[in-house]
Amino acid sequence: MEIELQEIKNFIAECMPFNLLSDDTLNSLPEQFEIRYLRRGSQFPPTDNDNKYLYLVRSGAIDIRDHDNNLVNKLAEQSYFSDCLNIEQDRMNCVAIEDTLLYQLPCKNLRQLRDQSAAFDRHFTDNLSKRLKLAALHQQSQVDSGVAHMTIEVGDLVRKQPACMPATSSIRQVAQTMSEKDISSMMLIENEQLVGILTDRDLRRRCVAEGLDSSLPVSQIMSRQVETIEHNSLALNAMLTMTRKHLHHLPVMQHGKIMGMLSATDLANHSSSNPAFLLSDIRKAESLEELAAISKRLPDLQLQLNNANVSSKHIGEMFSRLTDALTIRLIEMAEVQLGPAPVNYVWVCGGSQARREQTSHSDQDNALIISDEFNETHADWFKNLAKFVTDGLNACGFIYCPGDAMASNDQWRQPLSVWQNYFKTWIETPEPMALMLSSIFFDLRPVHGDFALFETLQKQMLLRTPTAGIFIAHMAANALTHRPPLGFFRRFVLIHDGEHDETFDIKHRGIVPIADIARLTALAEGKKATNTIDRLQAVAGTPSMSREMAENLEDAYAFISELRINHQAQQIRQGVQADNFLPPAKLSELDRKHLKDAFAVIQSMQQTLENRFNTGRLG
Repeated sequence: MEIELQEIKNFIAECMPFNLLSDDTLNSLPEQFEIRYLRRGSQFPPTDNDNKYLYLVRSGAIDIRDHDNNLVNKLAEQSYFSDCLNIEQDRMNCVAIEDTLLYQLPCKNLRQLRDQSAAFDRHFTDNLSKRLKLAALHQQSQVDSGVAHMTIEVGDLVRKQPACMPATSSIRQVAQTMSEKDISSMMLIENEQLVGILTDRDLRRRCVAEGLDSSLPVSQIMSRQVETIEHNSLALNAMLTMTRKHLHHLPVMQHGKIMGMLSATDLANHSSSNPAFLLSDIRKAESLEELAAISKRLPDLQLQLNNANVSSKHIGEMFSRLTDALTIRLIEMAEVQLGPAPVNYVWVCGGSQARREQTSHSDQDNALIISDEFNETHADWFKNLAKFVTDGLNACGFIYCPGDAMASNDQWRQPLSVWQNYFKTWIETPEPMALMLSSIFFDLRPVHGDFALFETLQKQMLLRTPTAGIFIAHMAANALTHRPPLGFFRRFVLIHDGEHDETFDIKHRGIVPIADIARLTALAEGKKATNTIDRLQAVAGTPSMSREMAENLEDAYAFISELRINHQAQQIRQGVQADNFLPPAKLSELDRKHLKDAFAVIQSMQQTLENRFNTGRLG
């Protein structure tokens, strides 16, 4: 090969996605490219080209602007731009800002390359959303059967049609039907709605033992307080609910309709060696030392799940549920020491635990909402409860919140009316402190106690936020404080110091920006969801966010989260403390490309927020 062609081949071989091609294919490429030169200020793509091409920048720089002339990207050396694809780039206005040398490849030649290489073809998926979906899926493979039970949805465990009878049926009729069907429970309905459940145990205790007339309506002995679970919930969640409530049967619902019944036997048969039995160990623990020992197993569980390519979404949900269980057991232990609570209360969590997005260990964010029957004689009881639980969580590896946003802080251990006033003040007169607290206290989720206290607070809060324009504008400004580490030339902006040299914080520069956007838009629309993905799905197609942007952010969030989980798993394998400082040099070129795509999605939405709320004017 001539020296000039060899030089072109060497350059192309270093560029994504051409580095995915075989060496034989690369050898034939230089002669297929045409060379173009653009002077500074020239329009791009070249206006005198009769055909469409893929352009590869050899040297120089090109600005890419949207139809409003906002700078959205820059092309630099090794960047490519394609006229061959129906993607968002086709709508951009581009100009060379330096003298620029291009290699251009005709679209028919690009098509031939895509036909020859599946990996190369996948890179040119026709839109950003699909690229990110493929990237996230690439991070996962088939879940290993050893931990598949952790991520299976309860609907997949329901094998039989739902057994239902009218609540007006007699006890005898229901018992006979249960015997004929060889089932241990029956769901009772009125107007197609689930109103009760009858089990073998109920029949023995409430009918036979009491000598009750079996011709009476079954409604007289059925259990009316029915706990249910959604069909798409994890089997882990079903186990937690059944363990906590001492249940053996759990009706499974789908879109408000009865799908079937899940029994404890179903779960046991599914996998007797389930790592979810950590929940059982937590429940049985009699001391803080036992809980701390159980908690030490969490990093190994994270590694095991990562090895099995369990999704980051499911890992986050699982660890949040485990933290809930640890919290509940600590509260129970505290109540044994302190005696029963003097008035009703609810323990709430915030931050990643509230959003069900935790990894094995993180700092704790929590608070206490107490009934307005509270008086000063009750203060010591709740102070001691908060200290016991927060100290216990710290001993279990969930360190104290650096900002002291914990129930052990008097400010965050208050009656309902005080909390209502907190939120009213934060929303109506937003100040920097309110914005700092928004990432914690606007994500609250109840863990243990009187959930109605939380629901009252949440309902009133969500009635205020959609019409609180100044608050939402300040929230938007706050959401822009965490920016993706991507420079003009699509190069990563890295930390340069001794400890974290050549890395960036993937949590605060990738995860947090999307969580902030999801929170902001959910509050603007008055949505109850707290999980980031749930929030994005809830606001999709609303005035706050288009469906396309919501889907792109969801895919970006999934991919960035997978990278974070993989990074932490590698650290755990090496026996070092897991952190969020990711060195991009250790990623594959393909993953770096997808990561830049994900960051570009975040930047696009942040630019939209900046324009919509004119955040530069807020001080």
